[in-house]
Amino acid sequence: MKSIPRTVADVFAPVVAEDPGREALVTPSGRWSYAELDQLAGRAAHALSAMGVRAGDRVAGALPNDLDIVLAFHGAMRLGAIWVGINRALAPPEKRYLLDDSGASLLLCDGATAEQLAAIDGGATRVVVVEGGTGEWNDALAGAPDDPFVAEIDPHAPAGIAYTSGTTGYPKGAVHSQYNLLVPGAVLTASRGWGPTLRKGDFIPLTILNLQVLTTLMTAQVGGCSVIFDRNDAAGVAEWIRAERITVWNGPPALIHSLAGDAGVAPEDLATLAEAWTGGGDCPEPVRAAFEQKFGTPVTSTYGLSEAPTVVTINPPDGTHVSGGSGLPLPHLAVHIVDDEICIAPATTGEWAGVYRPMLGYWQRDDATADALRDGLLHTGDLGFVDDDGYLHVRDRKSLLIIRGGANVYPAEIERVLHELPEIEACAVVGVPDERLGERVAVAVQFRPGAEIGEEELRAHCFANLAKYKVPERWLFVDEFSRNSMGKIQRRDLPALFA
Repeated sequence: MKSIPRTVADVFAPVVAEDPGREALVTPSGRWSYAELDQLAGRAAHALSAMGVRAGDRVAGALPNDLDIVLAFHGAMRLGAIWVGINRALAPPEKRYLLDDSGASLLLCDGATAEQLAAIDGGATRVVVVEGGTGEWNDALAGAPDDPFVAEIDPHAPAGIAYTSGTTGYPKGAVHSQYNLLVPGAVLTASRGWGPTLRKGDFIPLTILNLQVLTTLMTAQVGGCSVIFDRNDAAGVAEWIRAERITVWNGPPALIHSLAGDAGVAPEDLATLAEAWTGGGDCPEPVRAAFEQKFGTPVTSTYGLSEAPTVVTINPPDGTHVSGGSGLPLPHLAVHIVDDEICIAPATTGEWAGVYRPMLGYWQRDDATADALRDGLLHTGDLGFVDDDGYLHVRDRKSLLIIRGGANVYPAEIERVLHELPEIEACAVVGVPDERLGERVAVAVQFRPGAEIGEEELRAHCFANLAKYKVPERWLFVDEFSRNSMGKIQRRDLPALFA
C-alpha cells in the first residue's frame, strides 16, 4: 500500500522536491512542469482569495479543457473552498439550477456561458469571464504572489460537489472531501503498476469532478503527466494520442466504435496506448473485438459513479475481459448485491482494508443521503450481479427498470442484443405507460449511415435472442440522439418522443 497525500495541496510536492522540471501537464495552450504547475496553483489560490473567496465557499467553473480549469480547481482546494463543476453543454436553466442549488458565490466561465446566464433573471452568483487571456481572473493571477498559499485544510471536510448527470429528474450533488478525491488515484496507480511513464489522456470535460480525480490528482501520485485536450472526434483523439504518446485513455463506447471504424485512423496512431477504458456494460462486444483487432489493445471495462467517486470496478491490467462484465472491484472496495442493487462498502481484507470512505452525502438533501448511505453501504441505484469469478455485471439503473405485467425488463439487456446488429449505431429502450400491463417496452433506434434493415428484421432478431415479453412493442427511428457530456443518451427526452 502506498501513502495517500494528506491534501490536494500536497499532491505535487514529492515530484517538485525530486524532479521539479518533469512534465506534469499538457493542454491545448501549452506545457507545464511540476514546479511551474505547483507555483501556478498557489497563485490561483491567492487570486481566488483576492476575489473574495473564503474556505467553505462554493467556487464554480464552466471552462474548456485547458490550463485555467486546472488552476481554478487546485486554487480552490488550496484555499479550502468547495469546487462545483458546471458543464458548458448544459442548457442555461440547467446551469442556473446547479449554481443556485450549490449556492456558488463565484463562477469562472467562458463568455458564452456568461451571456446565457445574463439572459436568465435572478441568481446571486458572481460571474467572471475567463477568456482571451485578459480580464479579472488573468489580472488576479498576474498580480498574485509566488509565495505558497498557506491554509489549514481539513482533508475530510467538503471539498467538491459532483452533480449527477441529470438523465432523470433534477441532479443531486454528491459531496466529497479532499481525502475522497485523492484515494482513487492512490489505489489505481498502485494496483495497475503505473509509474513516471504514465501519460493519461482525457478529453471528457474536467467540469466533471470524476475527471479532476483521474487527471492531475492521479498522475501526480506517480510523477506522470496529465494530457488534457478538447477534441472528441476520432481523428482528433488519435492525433493527440499519437503526438503526446498517451499510454492510458478513456472514452465512451461511441468513440471506441468510431476509432475502430474510421479508415483515416491507422493502427500505429494508437501504438503507445496500453489501456483504453470505457463503460463495461455499455460497450457492445463486437465493438470491443473490432477495436482490439485493429489496434492490438483490449478495451478495459470499468464501472463507476459520481458518488464513489469515479472507478469502482475495472478489468485487470492484463486485459482479461468477461463478456458483459464491468471488471473487478478496486482493492479498497467491496461490492455487495442487495435485492439486485449494487452496493459499495470498504474492503475488509488486504492492504487497502478500511481505506475507503463514502461520499459525505448529497448537498442539502438529507432524505436522499439517508437513502443512499444506509446499513453501512453506498446504495448506487444500479442493478446487477457478481459472477463466480468476482466480475460485476451491471444490468441497468433501478430507475430505468421496466415492469411489464409484473415481469422485470432491463433496458440494457435489450440494447445489447440490438447492438449485435452491425446496422445499429445507437439505441435506447424505455418503458411507456400501458393501462393493462402497467408498462410496455419501447425502443428508439439510430442507424449507421447506409444501413438497410427494417423493423421486421429487428423484431425477428430480438425474438430470436430474447424472451417474448422483452421484445419491444413500439419502435421509433431517430436521426440522432441527444447526449450529455459523457456521451450518454439523454433518456429523459425519450418519453416525449413516444407520447
